[in-house]
Amino acid sequence: MVARIGKINRPFLFLTILLIVGGFFIFSSASLGVLARNEIKFSSVAFNQLFYGLFLGSIACLIFAHIDYRIWKKYSFVFFIGSILLTLLVFAPGIGLGHGGARRWIDLGFISFQPAELLKITFIIYFAAWLSGIKNKVATFSWGLLPFLAFTGILGVILLAQPDTDTFVIIIFAALAMYIVAGAKWRHILMIIFVGMIILTVLALTRPYVKQRIDVMLHPNINNQTSGYQLNQSLIAVGSGQIWGRGFGQSIQKFHYLPEPMGDSVFAVAAEEFGFVGTFTIITLFVMFSLEGLKIASKASDKFGRLMSLGIVILIISQTVINIGGMIGILPLTGVPLPFISHGGTALFIVLVEVGIVMNISKTAKKRSPS
Repeated sequence: MVARIGKINRPFLFLTILLIVGGFFIFSSASLGVLARNEIKFSSVAFNQLFYGLFLGSIACLIFAHIDYRIWKKYSFVFFIGSILLTLLVFAPGIGLGHGGARRWIDLGFISFQPAELLKITFIIYFAAWLSGIKNKVATFSWGLLPFLAFTGILGVILLAQPDTDTFVIIIFAALAMYIVAGAKWRHILMIIFVGMIILTVLALTRPYVKQRIDVMLHPNINNQTSGYQLNQSLIAVGSGQIWGRGFGQSIQKFHYLPEPMGDSVFAVAAEEFGFVGTFTIITLFVMFSLEGLKIASKASDKFGRLMSLGIVILIISQTVINIGGMIGILPLTGVPLPFISHGGTALFIVLVEVGIVMNISKTAKKRSPS
């Protein structure tokens, strides 16, 4: 089923292209730090980013932009269950791949990927289908709050067992935004926030790394050679950029000092090379991207498209805020990659698929009708 109404939202398309192109140049510069440390790893990461992420992701984006988004509603439950089963494979011996004390990847030999990236988008699609299907019942406990807690609870058990607290938090942000827009009662929302605070407290008390991240954010100079090392090196890189930056490719911190210069620390590399002006431009592009995405959601022709596009935009922008906030020390450092820029072929591919879906929603958008 191919959409034939209207045209793709051009500002959203233009902003996406700017983020992709800008992200490619920033990634290229940041990758020099990995090349200096490990040439073999660099070759593998660069290939995955360029082929699986940028090349195949761009093709997928164009394809999904021309497939009527309403078809995903019909198969949303199958996709959601399939992604859950796929994510559970990270615990299977010989298939799941562990790194840094976490099991978040599936290793197929020729490629490894993080199935949680797929779980995020399939959940958004299914949850949008659920909320649009129950209509006004979303304000009730049985059809609204209880399913919300059940769905997110299932994801929480799976993701926290890996552990992948970051992905779970991002999903909660998107799900809560969708739940609010769908018509949830405020007392139910306050209950969810209260439960979330309890869960966060329990995690901080039972999982040392969660408490450690909070401590590092509050006291960045403590243990600056151990737990606080990455934040301190990031702040040095950001401060070194000053107004105009050192120049493209001229970052010093990416060589031997800054951990994961192509990954979650890529914003620090960009800040060092392009300074305040460059980082302000990057943040402005993300803000404009999110505002245009929310505009598309507000003009979607049905409730399913409205909620799905909202969920996708919140997924992307919350991940952006968490990454940048962690790099400059105003949020706990999490290891969440920066969309469009950080390395990760699977992550970039899925983000471009998500963008393609939003583009299709913009293409079929018309004057909002009651749904």
